Amino acid sequence: MKKTSKKILVIDIGGSNVKILASGASERIKIPSGPDFTPEQMVPLVKEHASEWEYDLITMGYPGVVKHNNILNDPVNMGSGWSKFDFEAAFGMPIKILNDAAMQALGSYEGKKLLFMGLGTGLGTAMVMNHTIIPIEGGHLPYKKSTFENYLGKAYLQKNGQKRWEKHVRKVVEIFADALQPDDIVLGGGNSKLLQDLPEGCRLGTNQNAFKGGFKMWEEDFWI
Repeated sequence: MKKTSKKILVIDIGGSNVKILASGASERIKIPSGPDFTPEQMVPLVKEHASEWEYDLITMGYPGVVKHNNILNDPVNMGSGWSKFDFEAAFGMPIKILNDAAMQALGSYEGKKLLFMGLGTGLGTAMVMNHTIIPIEGGHLPYKKSTFENYLGKAYLQKNGQKRWEKHVRKVVEIFADALQPDDIVLGGGNSKLLQDLPEGCRLGTNQNAFKGGFKMWEEDFWI
């Protein structure tokens, strides 16, 4: 494996907060985002809050489609301009960008064929196997009268309650497991800890795994 001795800053972008952590730092920092948040707002805020940290490489987890280090669409729960923004020029250093669920999946990876499902505002999905990261836009696939995301996301949980939401979580985990045949299933995201009983074959992730994945992007060789 390729190792780097350089210092890495990991940026985990969310609809409510942007979370950052650098190599050697003990505590992450949260920066409020929101429905109108733009990259032009984010970059100076990240620089300001990370000013006491040393870093010369960046990994950024983004809540949308990323391909070949390029953002392909603007997020549904933030402002516009993300897909056209030059982050490498703005930060003045090399940056690796990947889907936020994929970054958390990578941090959860223990060598087996992994399926990650992030239960948050929506549904983030990704796989990791044989040191290859496979982002999956699984939340947007059709399910019942809508999509998987619309039954497992935060809005459905708040409107329909814990019991009905958890019933759909179990069913959707079963569907994904049958289709993708993983050896290891990790349920992450802020709402995963609300589950009263974990579905069979699953383990809980942690938001810290997003940062672990961000560091791994530079510390080891992964295909994406």
